[in-house]
Amino acid sequence: MLGTTFILAFRSIRRHLMRSFLTTLGIIIGVAAVITMVTLGEATTLAVQQQIASLGNNILQIRPGQGFGRGGGGPQPANFTEQDVTAIRTQIAGITAVAPQASSSVVAVYEGSNWSTTVNGTIGEFFRIQPWPLVEGRSFEPAEEEAGKAVCILGNTVRKNLLARGSLLGRRVRLNSISCTVIGILSARGQAGFGGDQDDVVIMPIKQVQRRLTGNHDIRLMLVGVDQKYESAAVQAAIAKLLRERRNIEGVKQDDFNIFDTAQISATLTGTTTLLTRIVAAVAAISLVVGGIGIMNIMLVSVTERTREIGIRLAIGALAHEVLTQFLVEAIVLSCLGGVLGIVLAQALIVIIAPLMQVPVVFVPQINLIAFLIAAAIGVIFGYFPARRAASLNPIDALRYE
Repeated sequence: MLGTTFILAFRSIRRHLMRSFLTTLGIIIGVAAVITMVTLGEATTLAVQQQIASLGNNILQIRPGQGFGRGGGGPQPANFTEQDVTAIRTQIAGITAVAPQASSSVVAVYEGSNWSTTVNGTIGEFFRIQPWPLVEGRSFEPAEEEAGKAVCILGNTVRKNLLARGSLLGRRVRLNSISCTVIGILSARGQAGFGGDQDDVVIMPIKQVQRRLTGNHDIRLMLVGVDQKYESAAVQAAIAKLLRERRNIEGVKQDDFNIFDTAQISATLTGTTTLLTRIVAAVAAISLVVGGIGIMNIMLVSVTERTREIGIRLAIGALAHEVLTQFLVEAIVLSCLGGVLGIVLAQALIVIIAPLMQVPVVFVPQINLIAFLIAAAIGVIFGYFPARRAASLNPIDALRYE
């Protein structure tokens, strides 16, 4: 009986193919929108996690100021000093390495090519903290760090813009007034979690950058590697206490520095993207309701058109629940077809949009299954009223219908 009902439903849909397609269009768009939004949200979350992970695990970033910037309009907090770096390295338990940084904007020039970029002055411990392997060359030697030699390691973006093909290893590149020897090329890392190109950078010994570019011994960032055996929160508290003492911050006075944990940043960004994904998916799901209303309207029209057919079936012995089942199955089949086409459309959109957003193409089977089941449920919910109306027709009145 149920098999015959499905056959009749498909025949009815095929008889009005264009109308059936337009009926399911709302479901198709709704399912595709929900799947696309949720999947792209998951892909964005994954991309953020990968970008944060590229900064390294168990890493603390310490900056002067009370936020990501340098503070408000009042007096700017003092930068860190080499003595601060030494104090953290020697007095805080659970520290694996401390890498100070001093930065400056420069124009890199090689032969006829030039590129505006950023120079980060640091020490060899930077590469112990950051998981950033070199594809060519080597890192700084201790003698080069101590003397502040004019040697540099290029990020992938800088390398490509100075020399599209070939190797710059061992060649001399000018950074403003500094002529430095390229001793290494960094592997590509892509976009940062907060935007910007991580590969658009040149790494040099910090003493060279301070002496020739910044003109002072200030340190604007410290990267601290934390031993996995220690609690990151406890290490942060110890560092904060030490820096408050060194910077003469007493009592309830607010810190003039900030400590960021990469794990906390990752959790915050992941939570934010997840929330935004849910909001967008909820908005997109409204189109599913609209699609359901469209199915109900068309099914009501179908009941009206087939009133005589329904009367004949009831007159020759068909039961009311059999008529109800027939029309309900038609509504469910329309919704399920719309769900399948919506899934196909969503996968096509994801393949097109994900590269444009610079996020990985992922497949989330759970959301595809949930969207399909919701589409089927909409067929049941919005198809029941027209089916009930068909089943409740009086056979005599239905046969008289013109």
